[in-house]
Amino acid sequence: MAARITVLGSGSSGNATLLQAAGRGLLIDFGFAPRDLGLRLQASGLSWSNVNAALLTHTHGDHWNRYTLEQFRRLKIPLIAHALHHDTLAACDEYGPLKKAGLVHGYTPTPFTLGGILRVQPVEVPHDSEPTFAFRIGQSLSDGTSWSYGHASDLGCVPEALLHLFEGVDALSLEFNHDVQLERASPRPRHLVQRVLSDRGHLSNTQAADVLRAWVDAGEAGDIQAVVALHLSRDCNRPELALRAATAAAPHSQIYAATQTLPTPTIAIVPRLGRRNASCTVGLVADKAG
Repeated sequence: MAARITVLGSGSSGNATLLQAAGRGLLIDFGFAPRDLGLRLQASGLSWSNVNAALLTHTHGDHWNRYTLEQFRRLKIPLIAHALHHDTLAACDEYGPLKKAGLVHGYTPTPFTLGGILRVQPVEVPHDSEPTFAFRIGQSLSDGTSWSYGHASDLGCVPEALLHLFEGVDALSLEFNHDVQLERASPRPRHLVQRVLSDRGHLSNTQAADVLRAWVDAGEAGDIQAVVALHLSRDCNRPELALRAATAAAPHSQIYAATQTLPTPTIAIVPRLGRRNASCTVGLVADKAG
């Protein structure tokens, strides 16, 4: 059975992606208020009933929302985040009741499984919110097929560990934040431009396309079924620029540019034979956060 991804929104004002597999839904980041997330789910033919767990990449404010923590508590949706993420979230009033309800769980940069079904491999990536993680998520099916999905939303450069981890993924959501020329020419304060362009800032279209090309070259033609360009800057990028760069790097893949305002189409990830799965030890489960 195909897995499905829907980027509900991506950009500096909010980020959320829903991965659906085996009848369950994993929300990666929740940078929108509950009502907004509900409307985005509804626009995609979904609802809050399709969300069974949430996974956090990092704690910049466009990747989580305090009122959505309360929604998680009401709907009994567990939150899975790194211990240092939990330390940050604990400063808001909505976190305590979620933890008291037993819905707070932790992960480390080691493989774990969700629901005994999904294998999740986190890897820390360079960004000015420490720690920030990308994920490879996958599943092996009883017929011998499998699928895998890579998600990397905020990173200033691609570390070697991520380069290897995402080899052979079937679908990928990757940051295409800015066009370097537009960034340099923008009226933004110089310190902000320098931050974005740094190795702890955000990926440019060129950087993302280069690493995407490396992943395509490491596999077969058309190996990556779909690519979603994430976190496009409204001031220093254009969807057509990101799409052009991604298409040149992965000409046989479906290419989408996520936006801040509307969800992407729901994208099927078709399981295939002979796939390399995430190097994940089956049996590990996300721990309760202390």
